[in-house]
Amino acid sequence: MTALDRYFQISQRGSTVAREVRGGLVTFFTMAYIVVLNPLIIGTQKDASGAFLGGGDAPDLATVAAATALIAGLLTILMGAVANYPLALATGLGLNAFVTFGIAKLPGMTWADAMGLVVIEGVIILVLVLTGFRTAVFHAVPVQLKTAISVGIGLFITIIGFVDAGFVRRTGTGPVPVELGVGGFLAGWPTVVFVVGLLIIATLMVRGVKGAILIGIVAATVVAVIVEAVAKVGPSFVSPEETNPTGWGLNVPALPDTVIAAPDFSLLGKFDLLGSFSAVGAVTALLLIFTLMLADFFDTMGTMVAIGAEADLLDSDGTPPHTERILVVDSIAAIAGGAGSVSSNTSYIESAAGVGEGARTGLASIVTGVLFLLATVFAPLVAVVPYEAATPALIVVGFLMMTQVKGIDWDDMEIALPAFLTIVLMPFTYSITAGIGAGFIAFVVLKVVRGKASAVHPLMWLTSALFVVYFAIDPVKDALGVS
Repeated sequence: MTALDRYFQISQRGSTVAREVRGGLVTFFTMAYIVVLNPLIIGTQKDASGAFLGGGDAPDLATVAAATALIAGLLTILMGAVANYPLALATGLGLNAFVTFGIAKLPGMTWADAMGLVVIEGVIILVLVLTGFRTAVFHAVPVQLKTAISVGIGLFITIIGFVDAGFVRRTGTGPVPVELGVGGFLAGWPTVVFVVGLLIIATLMVRGVKGAILIGIVAATVVAVIVEAVAKVGPSFVSPEETNPTGWGLNVPALPDTVIAAPDFSLLGKFDLLGSFSAVGAVTALLLIFTLMLADFFDTMGTMVAIGAEADLLDSDGTPPHTERILVVDSIAAIAGGAGSVSSNTSYIESAAGVGEGARTGLASIVTGVLFLLATVFAPLVAVVPYEAATPALIVVGFLMMTQVKGIDWDDMEIALPAFLTIVLMPFTYSITAGIGAGFIAFVVLKVVRGKASAVHPLMWLTSALFVVYFAIDPVKDALGVS
């Protein structure tokens, strides 16, 4: 235990082994949905050749799930062991959708070609880390903008929690984009489970009970299993023609017929590194790589700051310990995700749930990683936990992260307005990258109009210019004659 304590600096960071284990458990249960959700996104869609992921003529969701859990487990363990940071990694949501609908379906493209682009993007980011560029960009960002990124991510994971639980929903019609529940009213047993889970966690936290978040997730799952057994609620999505608005969002919480299933890792290594260049042309391939890279580059920066702020691990400049190691592992994760045919892996903001439970070191990440590896064979058991039981943790952690907003000087418009745009655009656009980009551009513009252009770090100029290209990627494609 002494050696373990020294290696992970557990006592030095004010934690205990028990807290790290609890935090690792909570992080896993908060993000285990990716093992089920990623196959539903990338495993159910055909590429331009008409083949599903893996080359078959029918979806193979179990194989995609096994590879998703394997890559997430290995890279999360690597993060804990190398960077000693309570940060878990898995296939990036948003990135996997872009790979699926924005790359694999382009004329001439195959799944192997698309995953090859992900590998190339990861290699480029790794080079940027090893040359010090990515770390230098991170240090060039003003401290209060880093704080705004953390606060914005807090609101972002809050809206993710509400939407995934069905507490907030898209209206589908009219000028109002979202509404409470179904038709403006809360309805359905899954919503009851979500509210019960949220109240349990909040009550336990107020009373200072250790393990409040984990207890809440487990308790809500038990309630969900009982509710489903009695009420037969069923899933919210039955078929494209049939939906159940008051059904469970992803997993139907029922005890599985079997606990263990043999994993199939045949997807590993099925990528074509340069196939996309001949399929869609060099210019299009490079623009696709640029889009992937910019999203990966800044999402992780925001996530690790938010986790460090919540865990009180940042220094006076808002920098986490072992920043370069964190970024190296994250870059390797992008490569591994492409090589494993599960899309780019990246740092998960859901790690904040584990930090909220007390995680402060990489030991928590190793616990989470081991659980992901176990999920390759215990996938039926992982599928018991529904969205509605896991997402209350995101709401509570979003509140904790929101408290950092007091660190921003709201009387200084030069920082207050960029910070505001950073904070609100993350949840409103459902994109961490969009919030960071808007904040960076606004910061530079306001400095220029105030005659303080010389005070802007050169790397802030460069990254802001890249974000302008990122936001205007379609006009850039049109100008270059690229479809």
